[in-house]
Amino acid sequence: MKILQLCSKPPYPPKDGGSIAMNILTQGLLNEGHSVKVLAICTPKLNIKIEDIDLAYRQKTNYESVFIDTTIKPLAVILNLFSTKSYNIVRFYSKEFNDKLIEIFKTQEFDIIHLETLWVSPYLDTLRKYSKAKIVLRSQNIEYKIWERMAYYCSNPIKKHYLKLLSRRLKKYENGLINSYDGIATITELDNTTLIEDGCKIPIIHIPFGIDLEKYKEDKSNLDSPSIFHIGAMDWRPNSDGIEWFLKNCWSKISTKYPTIKLYLAGRNMPDWLKNLEMKNVVIEGEVSDSHKFINSKSIMIVPLASGGGMRVKIIEGMALGKTIVSTAVGSEGIDYENKKNILIANTEDEFTTAISNCLDDKLYSESLGENARKLIESKYDNAIICKRLSDFYQKLITK
Repeated sequence: MKILQLCSKPPYPPKDGGSIAMNILTQGLLNEGHSVKVLAICTPKLNIKIEDIDLAYRQKTNYESVFIDTTIKPLAVILNLFSTKSYNIVRFYSKEFNDKLIEIFKTQEFDIIHLETLWVSPYLDTLRKYSKAKIVLRSQNIEYKIWERMAYYCSNPIKKHYLKLLSRRLKKYENGLINSYDGIATITELDNTTLIEDGCKIPIIHIPFGIDLEKYKEDKSNLDSPSIFHIGAMDWRPNSDGIEWFLKNCWSKISTKYPTIKLYLAGRNMPDWLKNLEMKNVVIEGEVSDSHKFINSKSIMIVPLASGGGMRVKIIEGMALGKTIVSTAVGSEGIDYENKKNILIANTEDEFTTAISNCLDDKLYSESLGENARKLIESKYDNAIICKRLSDFYQKLITK
């Protein structure tokens, strides 16, 4: 099959959960023998020049990208209040990207157009007009749910009202397009169910995030044990909010009980309040050059998310590397885990501190959680198996 993969961010090099999820799918489809062309949106947060991308990757994917300034502009926000459009969506539309699509369709034909996230859906009309390919949405999240949760947990009344407005408009847009695709591939079973409840009538399949197990090798040669860590893009609001909550409500209790334990925080685009943080035994790593090396060097991963959606790629990666994971139920959504066997679920301040304390007090128990986590990934998240299922789904759409 010939597949056009439209990405809302550069999938290569894989720098965060979203780009990792996009890239692993590209690699899996290529391994299945398909032809995959990648066209990506570059944004101010992730503006990667083509010459900085691995040549072999560019050649395999015929990679191209278009820059779109998605920066939130105060005047645009104010003007948007007087319209009915979703500001989240309109930021991702540009004439340049639309023209690039038309240019591609003049010389190339595709069997499948694979949309990576809702943010590239503003180009649906162009795709239908210039291509006969089947269009599949890869839904990494139910986007409006993320904004609903952020609004729910927001304490500022003005900001809360605005977040509610954004979530309502996004929901109207997202649900209005549900049956405009030829198929939808969700990353979690929960999202699959939600879309059906919201009116999805087209073919839909649950395709979780998968990994290439050969690229995830445990290495304890530089292990700082015991230690606590978090890794994730800190310009994604649920991550920064979660860490702020953990530092405010949990860290003082843990550091008082275990005065030598350190908390390492890694991820790109650290906000200023974290860069300037002066808190005992909290190490701000910022963006790390090798996430596997960083994860391998630490022992207990925390994922204190109160909002967000989809599947947390970093949890899957942490499990694959045999890490002990302590996460909220929201953070672990979409993962087929067993609480207290291959992960620890903690939703409150007391539950989080207790879970971490249990791991610090019992090293063998903590290590057994990591061992079971690796076994779970081996049995259910092999990318080769997952991409074969997606290929079969594509084939059914084409022959329908």
